[in-house]
Amino acid sequence: MEGVITGITKFGAFVELPGGITGLVHISEIADEYVKDINEFFKKADQVKVKVLSVENNGKIGLSIRQAVEGFSKDKRNIKSRPAAVNKATFEDKMNRFLKESDERLLDLKRNTESKRGGRGSFREAF
Repeated sequence: MEGVITGITKFGAFVELPGGITGLVHISEIADEYVKDINEFFKKADQVKVKVLSVENNGKIGLSIRQAVEGFSKDKRNIKSRPAAVNKATFEDKMNRFLKESDERLLDLKRNTESKRGGRGSFREAF
């Protein structure tokens, strides 16, 4: 069934189903891949397709996006309100950027420590 995300927490996303009923999609049921932050996949007010997994006696409804859409991942989102953003940076690109930033920081640190070595008190006159 179709639903609208009404809230996002660290452990899952709340989805309002037709009829005003709200259910929870646990973070483990968001996608086929590891999900560290749900905000990388969805935002509030996104329309999503969900599958009802359970309805408990106390009225809690367990939902799944992962099972509603076969092979769902970050690159194959089932969001209707916005396009999927794809992170195209490869590991090598990230490593090269890290090494460049690291070299720049080391150079700045070296400059700062060298300028302090010749400061006050380094030259003494003989009396």
